[in-house]
Amino acid sequence: MSADSNTFESVKAVILSAHKSTTSEEKVSFYNRWAENYDQLLHVKDISSDVAVLDYRAPSLAADCISSHFSNVREAAVVLDVACGTGLVAKHMKKLGFEHFVGVDGSEAMLGRARESGLYQDLKQCLLGEEPLPVQWGSFDVVVIVGALSAGQVPIGIARHLCNATKSGGSICMTTRSNQDNLEYKAALDSELRKMEEEELWTCLEVTEVKDWERAVSEKEDGYISGVVYLYKKL
Repeated sequence: MSADSNTFESVKAVILSAHKSTTSEEKVSFYNRWAENYDQLLHVKDISSDVAVLDYRAPSLAADCISSHFSNVREAAVVLDVACGTGLVAKHMKKLGFEHFVGVDGSEAMLGRARESGLYQDLKQCLLGEEPLPVQWGSFDVVVIVGALSAGQVPIGIARHLCNATKSGGSICMTTRSNQDNLEYKAALDSELRKMEEEELWTCLEVTEVKDWERAVSEKEDGYISGVVYLYKKL
């Protein structure tokens, strides 16, 4: 078995263990333990270049989607990175010209890694879906959440909080997976996003279906799973 296969199997085992975490405290504890090795597990820096173990493309896809629709001065834009983890989304957005980031996450250990990156002007701890976002409503040019909108993670009701935090005319970018285990969650999320559009809270700018989102870790699936990037403009 190749070194890459061994690495992928270890990452797969770690991620599957997270599915056993049911309470908020257990989930936070899992991410606190994972924080130290998170970037290393997602991106192997040995052998030949930067090989993404999971081919985890969501952070770069979200950043590119935001960038393609953003027409204001990027250097002046303030970005709220919800479920920021170690800062993968901010790293990609920084390369695209964005400079001001506020991060929110439930794991203090993940926030510690994000703090070490030097990308964020402010970082706040919050149990998403259980506590209000610790930010001022209507104060962000861009609000983004990547990786957390899925079954057993963050409830779909967070979408309204993301919208509330955004300035009028600002952008809200979200991602979710389209694999078998997440279909029910995705259907409920799609329904909520449409409902918010009908309420004239925002308008949809783009919905991009991506076939090869990341490598599958579920025992029921092989190869790659699909995913979606959503981009809305607050009215």
